[in-house]
Amino acid sequence: MGIQQKLHTKLVQKLVLTPSLQQAIKLLPMSTLELSDLLNQEMVENPMLEEVPTEELQPVEAAATSEKPEPEPPATKNETWDDQDYEYFFGDYLDEGYRPKAPQEIKELPPIENTLSTSSSLSDHLMWQLSMQTDDGLMKEIGAAIIGNLDDDGYLVASFDELAAMGPWPIEEVERALVLLQSFDPIGVAARDLQECLLLQLRHAGLDDTPAEKIVTEHLRLLQNHQVPEIARKLGLKIEELKEHIEIIRHLDPKPGSRYNPTPSQYVIPDVYIAKVDDQFVALLNEDGLPQMRISPVYRRLLDKNTEQSDETRAYVKDKFRSALWLIKSVEQRQKTIHKVATSIIHFQRDFLEHGIEHLRPLVLRDVANDIGMHESTVSRVVTNKYMHTPQGVFEMKYFFHSGINSSYGESVSSVTIKQRIRKIIENEDPRKPLSDSKIVSILQGEGLELARRTIAKYREELKIPTSNQRKVLY
Repeated sequence: MGIQQKLHTKLVQKLVLTPSLQQAIKLLPMSTLELSDLLNQEMVENPMLEEVPTEELQPVEAAATSEKPEPEPPATKNETWDDQDYEYFFGDYLDEGYRPKAPQEIKELPPIENTLSTSSSLSDHLMWQLSMQTDDGLMKEIGAAIIGNLDDDGYLVASFDELAAMGPWPIEEVERALVLLQSFDPIGVAARDLQECLLLQLRHAGLDDTPAEKIVTEHLRLLQNHQVPEIARKLGLKIEELKEHIEIIRHLDPKPGSRYNPTPSQYVIPDVYIAKVDDQFVALLNEDGLPQMRISPVYRRLLDKNTEQSDETRAYVKDKFRSALWLIKSVEQRQKTIHKVATSIIHFQRDFLEHGIEHLRPLVLRDVANDIGMHESTVSRVVTNKYMHTPQGVFEMKYFFHSGINSSYGESVSSVTIKQRIRKIIENEDPRKPLSDSKIVSILQGEGLELARRTIAKYREELKIPTSNQRKVLY
């Protein structure tokens, strides 16, 4: 039997991840700052891309009527490049570039107040005191080394041996410099651990040889575990007498350096604003930080057949032209996808937008993906590093996705809502008789919510709320 060669026609569907599609996917999880940096870098590397001059930025309607595309040279018979196809596919981007199209009903965005202020750091404060307290050059050198090895809370994170090796300096001199620094404001600074920090503050207040000092030196672990009766037994004091000394310790500062090294405020610029227009919530993209790009008219003229250019130049310009168009298209596709996801979240979480966290619905990525006709992985990329400004505050887009807990009323309740309910139950409890996790389970069952005791314990720990026994001791 001979081998025969035959031709068969077969129609198949195949998903090809083209470079342009890869680029569009890569842009989705980027934050606005990351995207802005990427676009600015692309404008540096690609001469076909340029930012629309500020004086040319106009509202979309005015731009549509005032800016006319330049007439294109007619295609010749010898034209080998599909210019006409690009005109059809990218016509909106060739002259005006990509510009956001905001709903006309919204006149202005919600204001964001920036209250930045500068303050002296802990090291500046200590260096100033060091310069005022001593003229000894060696003390100033060692003191500066010690100050340089303090963490944000004011604790010394280097050993005597490590500090001595920096000079090298004698250990005795390092110890002398440390004693000097420990007398500086704020009291307790340059301590090597919590115990030393508290002792420095007690001694500065003249509370040497008091029960408070003994608690710190000998029973600090018992105090941290709220074992007040045990401490009273060991010191031979009544609990009422002991409480006075414990109250003194409670008013000490365990992190003296934090006053001069406050955590810097983290300012979030929302990617999406949710505003209420009439009776409907609408999503508005915030694109203030993104450069408005367009194809450079100067470089685009190099594609004109009537101009005399070398084949190498034309090939280079065509390649950059193609890259620029795909980038602009990918950015717009990213923005449209974010808008779709935000609109879908509005659809599912309208009650939250109206009434607050108690009305947050359970939501998973699959729900939004099915709603907008996209894959879950696309939705996951969209909600990464994105923030929404809502009537209830600014939230990360991931915040709206939580598992649900079934209730006897037939509707699921968000785990975030359950946590909020647990917090309120504990806030309203009798502090003399704190509610156990089992009792909280019973209360929620009465409200139609079936949860296991271990689930309540897990949520309570996530809320950083102590157990009922610990709450009773604290009271």
